[in-house]
Amino acid sequence: MNVPFLDLKKQYEGLRDEIEAAISDVIQNCAFAGGPFVKRFEDDFAGFCRSKYATGVSSGTEALWLVMLALGIGPQDEVITVPNTFIATAEAISFCGATPVFVDVDAQTFTMNPNLLEEAITPRTRAIIPVHLYGQPADMNPIMEIARQYELFVIEDACQAQGAEYNGQRAGTIGHAGCFSFYPGKNLGAYGEAGAVITDDPKLDETIRMLRDHGQTEKYKHSLIGWNARMAGIQGAVLSVKLRYLETWNALRRKNAGFYRECIEHFNGVKLPVEAPYARHIYHIFPLHLKNRDKLMAHLAEKGVQCGIHYPVPVHLQEAYRYLGLKEGMYPVSEKSADEQLSLPMFPELTQEHIEFVAEQIKHFIS
Repeated sequence: MNVPFLDLKKQYEGLRDEIEAAISDVIQNCAFAGGPFVKRFEDDFAGFCRSKYATGVSSGTEALWLVMLALGIGPQDEVITVPNTFIATAEAISFCGATPVFVDVDAQTFTMNPNLLEEAITPRTRAIIPVHLYGQPADMNPIMEIARQYELFVIEDACQAQGAEYNGQRAGTIGHAGCFSFYPGKNLGAYGEAGAVITDDPKLDETIRMLRDHGQTEKYKHSLIGWNARMAGIQGAVLSVKLRYLETWNALRRKNAGFYRECIEHFNGVKLPVEAPYARHIYHIFPLHLKNRDKLMAHLAEKGVQCGIHYPVPVHLQEAYRYLGLKEGMYPVSEKSADEQLSLPMFPELTQEHIEFVAEQIKHFIS
């Protein structure tokens, strides 16, 4: 049996008529860059997130970057995040001219450990970026409490958390802004690159809207030095269609995660993902942690099971960030995760038969 890590073709087959009609509508109206189809998605996504404002941009990376620019973060500033994330989180900090500062993650959830946060704060600290990893929010209450105490901005990296919840509140609505990626493989994926920023702050939203469009208040009148970060009309139209199914897809992911647990929880030496009591996990990724991860991945590949690793090299050990002078051993939980984490196939259309087959192959490997 072949079990793909992700099956976007299967998803498209179920939406073919709606997707093609939406794309055709964009083409017929020649609304390719921004425009009414992006506006419709922004309104829909703000409603979905229970946020006042949503601004569509061209990637999740730019969402993070533009929020920091809008907040005035720049050279001489520090922004705290985690090393157990995709490099885009740190890149956005660097492209503002600021310096990323890392704190390690919790050993159960692999999201920011709030107990380590205060010791990383310096007079140069301006913001905190907790990463909602694998589809589960970070523990936001203690993070927000520390941020208020030190008068810091909180920017949620919710790029893997479209529809996840923290104590009943949507991911991305707890800090000053939430940043989302709609890369095709996300729970809500575009047909190309796209992202969004949500916030309840009208001034912040206004500034981000100008920054994404060359700093314009109106055509050819530029109040800020901005950038071209507009969402494409086709992406807005596709996302509007797919957003209608997101709650159903997230529920199916949660169901699949539950069945994985039933099949795997009794296997010795395999650590399953922990769903925190404050969280509604939407399982963008279903991660295992175990020794001999690489051998298991090779074994599964031989049996036709595609897996992934999120992430094999923590950001602080990447060549790009060597200049920070950070060494192996400084963030042990993140480093251990990099050595032991394995992402199993996870998507809404995954079948019980697929999951049973994957579990059977893992059992054979362990035994």
